[in-house]
Amino acid sequence: MDRRSILKHAGIAGVLAAGAAPAVHAQAAIRWRLASSFPKSLDTIYGAAEVFAKKVSDATGGKFQISVHGGGEIMPAFGVVDGVQSAAVEMAHTAPYYFYGKDPTFCIGCAIPFGLNARQMSAWIYEGNGLKLMRDFYAKYNIINLPGGNTGAQMGGWFRREVKTVADLKGLKFRSNPFCGRVLEPFGVIPQSIPGADIYPALEKGTIDAAEWVGPYDDQKLGFNKVAPFYYYPGWWEGGPHLDFYINTKAWESLPAEYKAVVEAAASHAHVTMLARYDAKNPIALKQLVGAGTKLRPFSQEIMSAALKSAQQIYSDLSNSNPEWKKVYEDYSKFLAEENVWFRFTEGTFDRFMQAQKFGA
Repeated sequence: MDRRSILKHAGIAGVLAAGAAPAVHAQAAIRWRLASSFPKSLDTIYGAAEVFAKKVSDATGGKFQISVHGGGEIMPAFGVVDGVQSAAVEMAHTAPYYFYGKDPTFCIGCAIPFGLNARQMSAWIYEGNGLKLMRDFYAKYNIINLPGGNTGAQMGGWFRREVKTVADLKGLKFRSNPFCGRVLEPFGVIPQSIPGADIYPALEKGTIDAAEWVGPYDDQKLGFNKVAPFYYYPGWWEGGPHLDFYINTKAWESLPAEYKAVVEAAASHAHVTMLARYDAKNPIALKQLVGAGTKLRPFSQEIMSAALKSAQQIYSDLSNSNPEWKKVYEDYSKFLAEENVWFRFTEGTFDRFMQAQKFGA
């Protein structure tokens, strides 16, 4: 499938808005299950799968129904790749970097430290080689991937104590995504991989010392501010984490062309909706958190620089040892370099100026 097919098929949206297209009316009823890696309480990140399923149903006159199941409901939150690969479910909605343990290349399809931001990631996926390269990689897992949202740049997480220097990181038990954990390990950090629904009790009991999830809106819902006072930024390990819908290859191939077009259009709609929700809700939640006593702290330049150096060493090592990684990362890193030149003169300059101004809010 051409990497631009999603955008091409998105043109069907005008027809879908008015109801099911004539060809869709003739199709047989289909029932799929979607396993999410996220808790149902999060209407943003989990909610994107519900947005997707509703659009598919609406566009097919109810003939194509996809039931959405929260993390742990029918399989473990981090078991969804195995579930889709084995056809235990037809599809999943997840953050690919959860599957670092299978192959670090998964992470490039989501976010890697000091990588593409949300807009740049969508550009690489839709108009660069991202979709094609990741789809080639996923083929051995019997997976077809479609964009499934982006949170935008994330926060650095909640800490029970301040971390001002690299030395302060030693012994820190930190819940983060696996790649971030590997970058921080040389500084004595003890990475913890915990599903979203299990983070609060671990932080409350002191089983972990710090945890990152997404940003103010989700973090406030999960109550992290009640058990850790320091809120760090930015989440340099995920400047634009891209989520995916994973579809079992045979299930995808069994769909008629009209339903494939509907699924692609619905995925694009959910992809845009997720980022819009976060951008709209995070500012309000951040104000409320600070008003309730949350202590905002930036990561020091010392920590940021040390983490960047560690990440670059890991990328070099992986390129020398993992052909799959090397193939995708070479294209990704070239795209990142070109994007950063462009954003430096446009978005970056504009944003810095605007953020220094005072408006009515």
